[in-house]
Amino acid sequence: MSANVKVTLVKSVIGTQQAHRDTVKGLGLRKLNSSRVLVDTPEVRGMINKVSYLLKVEAA
Repeated sequence: MSANVKVTLVKSVIGTQQAHRDTVKGLGLRKLNSSRVLVDTPEVRGMINKVSYLLKVEAA
């Protein structure tokens, strides 16, 4: 079984770099307080680390 991670967008992407907005979109997050449960892979972890200041991360 693969581990999952739940990410929630808790800070607005307004005023952030375009690359960071694209990363949030790539994680599947759209509006403030939207959440997604994602498979915990190195690629997803890298995306989370890049925009960690915008997210809340929990084990799912």
